[in-house]
Amino acid sequence: MESINLLREFYRYNTLANQHIYAVCATVPDSERKRDLGAFFHSIHGTLNHLLLTDCIWLGRLKAVEFPVRTLRDELHTDFAELAREREKTDGEFDTLLYTYLEADLDCDLTYTSIANGITRSYPPRDVLLHICNHQTHHRGQITALIQQLGFDYGDIDLLFMPR
Repeated sequence: MESINLLREFYRYNTLANQHIYAVCATVPDSERKRDLGAFFHSIHGTLNHLLLTDCIWLGRLKAVEFPVRTLRDELHTDFAELAREREKTDGEFDTLLYTYLEADLDCDLTYTSIANGITRSYPPRDVLLHICNHQTHHRGQITALIQQLGFDYGDIDLLFMPR
């Protein structure tokens, strides 16, 4: 399978996993979603916000459109419904972007300056797109632990059980 097709599958999975997590989180009271539970981004809301923020940054880099932020902890939306709408929109933008890419587009360098430390780096879009998928999976794992900690069932979001 070509890399581009594999990436499209990973992003399809990410979209489905995000939809599932947001549906579960919609059943959690706002005060509980925003409660500091000791996670790196403090709360479920904070972690969801961080994922959306970093995805918007990366999407901007991939599209050569700046997404201005001060830090990786900037809060994009305090309202959960707004956060959910932007998550859905951003997932759609990744999907659209991936269907404009050809296999060869994955090999050219993407150069950017890190928000975290100001260092300029270059990576091929193939690596960047894999990183974004991995980053989402990492933080969704934290979110599921927080959901469970609050006594809610997050269900099954394993890749192998994704609808085909």
